[in-house]
Amino acid sequence: MKTFSRTTAMKGLVLAAVASLTLAGCAAAPATPTATPVNYKACMVSDAGGFNDASFNQEAYAGLTQAKATLGVQTATVESPEKATQTDYVSGLDSMISAGCNLIVTVGFNLATATRDAAKAHPKVNFAIIDSALSNDDYSPLSLPNVKPIQYNTAEAAYLAGYLAAATTKTGKVATYGGMLLPSVTIFMDGFKQGVDAYNAAKGKKVVVLGAAGTDTKKWAATGDFNDQAKGKTLTQGFFAQGADIILPVAGPVGVGSGQATLDKKGTLVVGVDSDWYNLPTHAAYKANILTSIEKKMAAAVLAVIKSGVDGTFAGGDANQYVGNLANGGVQIADQHEVMYPTGIQAELDSLKADIISGKIKVTSIYNK
Repeated sequence: MKTFSRTTAMKGLVLAAVASLTLAGCAAAPATPTATPVNYKACMVSDAGGFNDASFNQEAYAGLTQAKATLGVQTATVESPEKATQTDYVSGLDSMISAGCNLIVTVGFNLATATRDAAKAHPKVNFAIIDSALSNDDYSPLSLPNVKPIQYNTAEAAYLAGYLAAATTKTGKVATYGGMLLPSVTIFMDGFKQGVDAYNAAKGKKVVVLGAAGTDTKKWAATGDFNDQAKGKTLTQGFFAQGADIILPVAGPVGVGSGQATLDKKGTLVVGVDSDWYNLPTHAAYKANILTSIEKKMAAAVLAVIKSGVDGTFAGGDANQYVGNLANGGVQIADQHEVMYPTGIQAELDSLKADIISGKIKVTSIYNK
């Protein structure tokens, strides 16, 4: 499996990101077109799950639709099938190139190889890839001037969610699992466990994280895909049977199964990922059981990259990649909704966030080892 290993050039990415990409507020729904049409075509190829997955594809797509409404760009899209293969990703990219796209945004680590090959073959077309950088066949890092990686240090926000979960659990057990154990998935789980561990150290508690594998990300619990909601529900029910009362599914649409499982087990809660699940219709049935969500502001990043293309300032390559974190607002945990937080915990979360931003607290991830 490919990894996100990086050279020392990774240091300073956050500063480069701030300089190269200014984020606007996140848009949850397409806006009413207001812009004069421009001669620029922005396109997108989804990962499996499609643009209505109530997860990362949908959040990224919101940025494309906002660009169409506010910048006046033309758009085109390809939704990859539920069980997408590399052939599907290549076909999707080829169709967007044939459609005359100026910029093609690919959504997810699974599209990295297809994006790399298309960018090499079409150096005059710009690309942006979400949740991945590029690598050669030997997994060594690769930087291309027409490809802008858009990545997220979600471990920082997940740390806060883990701390909150540890403070909220009534059973002393929480749980997490992934869909497929890609780096963009396990980074959530790593940060979540670090947050739980921090709470235990601060309070002298022993909250347990079920599904955890310490630092061995190859042994995290996983369903093996991002589509089968029944697997997510079954795995979650198993964690609940072991005593967990809060679950973090990092599995795209599979996580809906976890939300459904909370309806069958009173007193259980779910932590959403990518977008604020509380505000999405897909999660309405169990919205009262959503503790928080670990958000990646993908819509804002997509909009900003498209705007740079329209303005003629697009800059690709690793030196110009964007890494969303707590400091630049690229990641965050959602505001409190219906679930009542323990007394004083919000102030603690605010303090922890400030300490992470300042560097006082180091959340270990692929961006901060």
